[in-house]
Amino acid sequence: MHKRTKTIIEAWAPPALLQLVRRRTGTRWYGNYSTWQEAAKASSGYQSKEVIRRVKEATLKVKRGVAQYERDAVTFDRIQYSWPLLSGLMWVAAQREGNLNILDFGGSLGSTYFQNRKFLLALPRVSWSIVEQPHFVDEGKKHFENETLMFYKDMESCVRQRSPHCILFSGVLQYLENPYALLERVKALSFPFILIDRTGFIGGGKDRLTIQRVPPTIYPASYPCWFFSRQKFLSNLHEEYHLIAEFDALAGVMSLGRGRVGIDKGFIFGRRSRS
Repeated sequence: MHKRTKTIIEAWAPPALLQLVRRRTGTRWYGNYSTWQEAAKASSGYQSKEVIRRVKEATLKVKRGVAQYERDAVTFDRIQYSWPLLSGLMWVAAQREGNLNILDFGGSLGSTYFQNRKFLLALPRVSWSIVEQPHFVDEGKKHFENETLMFYKDMESCVRQRSPHCILFSGVLQYLENPYALLERVKALSFPFILIDRTGFIGGGKDRLTIQRVPPTIYPASYPCWFFSRQKFLSNLHEEYHLIAEFDALAGVMSLGRGRVGIDKGFIFGRRSRS
């Protein structure tokens, strides 16, 4: 490992994360782009038909019990839980007498829902709504939708029909062209709770725009990908939401090249009382 990278990681990360970064291979992040358009021109994007095909095939295996878990179109023979996120889901349900009503923004075909389904079944009532790109919604409605799991093409129609009390962003905000504009819409909709997981952060006061390249063994794709300034991100939500918990997410430390690293993190927010 590059000496400077090692020094930065040891200053930032706990020992468990040091082990993760030493083992991590495959996905990589490159560059420091000034505009989304510049990064998009240098990448294939998330609209690829190959991406949706791989994700659908993997998620169907989970639905049918052939695989235990799917993440980013890769299947696993055992579930890799994000225990802090699951704790957050259960904590949110506890605030509503055990009922959980989630808007999972960018939730693919139900990755997080199926990941935590065993525990969700213990709750009195679960409504899990996924807001996704149109081609994901079409496949979701065709293959996965039921009374609990439903798919929508925009937040507003989901809010009108199911009145979710919590919005979840799991590995999605960093792939949006204007994530802060979306957060403004979220604040306007006054969700009581916000859960964030699997999102990359860096030190300092500025966000960084990179390109993420997926290993060809998963599927051939690359996308623009933000690493958020933790300071800037929390400041954006501070007036409307208070930070309940912060945690390290599954990916741990992520190398950005030339001795720079990002940290995969998650947060649980509650809306501030206006009384």
